[in-house]
Amino acid sequence: MGALLGLIAGLGLLLIWRSGPRAPARRNPGVPGWTVRRRDMLRQAGVDGVGPGQLLAAQVLSGVVALVIVVVITKTITVAACFGVFGFFLPLVIVRRMRRRRQGTLRELWPEAIDNLASAVRAGMSLPEGLSALAVRGPVELRAPFGRFAAAYRATGRFGDCLDALKDDLADPVGDRVCETMRVAREVGGSDLGTVLRTLSELLRADARTRSELETRQGWVINAARLAVGAPWAVLLLLGTQSETLRAYDSAGGTLLLGIGAVVCVLAYRIMLHIGRLPEEQRVLR
Repeated sequence: MGALLGLIAGLGLLLIWRSGPRAPARRNPGVPGWTVRRRDMLRQAGVDGVGPGQLLAAQVLSGVVALVIVVVITKTITVAACFGVFGFFLPLVIVRRMRRRRQGTLRELWPEAIDNLASAVRAGMSLPEGLSALAVRGPVELRAPFGRFAAAYRATGRFGDCLDALKDDLADPVGDRVCETMRVAREVGGSDLGTVLRTLSELLRADARTRSELETRQGWVINAARLAVGAPWAVLLLLGTQSETLRAYDSAGGTLLLGIGAVVCVLAYRIMLHIGRLPEEQRVLR
């Protein structure tokens, strides 16, 4: 009896201890994790066959290569370390630029794809047939995902599971809305699907036109800011031929100066991006 009471008391104390500040942090189910965010970024960039781990390995390799090259050029560890950090983030910057470029392209193509889907629905085709037809009559950039959807549906006949796979394959907010519209129309039915698709197409065209105008107007500001951030580091790299000049950066004061300069450049660049950032659609229907 005494052992049972002691066990219950110990269990109670353990639960009290775990429920306080030492309780394990609960992950917010509405916020995707690091792996999910990177996988979506790679899919949205159109990079197939590369996972988050491979991207991280590419970042490490790029950072090491940049570090070694700058060490050979400048013979200065502190300067090479700065460029090693820049090299580490270079693959991530390239993937994000590819994602923005592909999202801009898809933003122009989705209205055409939705128009084709609406035409198929008006012609009396079933929803799976209309989606599968986009693999042939849809925009070239979207044919491959819809082709995989058509193959999966022919193999399994499970419309809902194939829609989930198509959403993951597209990794696009507009694609999520189209897939969920198809799911609701399949399960509930109704005669307003064509009207909904035409309205969605018109809204997407207006959004693409407005966003294109805004991006054109702010493009020269962003390019000027990038030039202002990159110019000092380009000059520093050009000084690599003068080892006496760069030798000062190996001292404590020189290291502190490089650190302050790097922090100021990063903060200024991030602030510039935050101020000029246009609102992006989130995948709320993932």
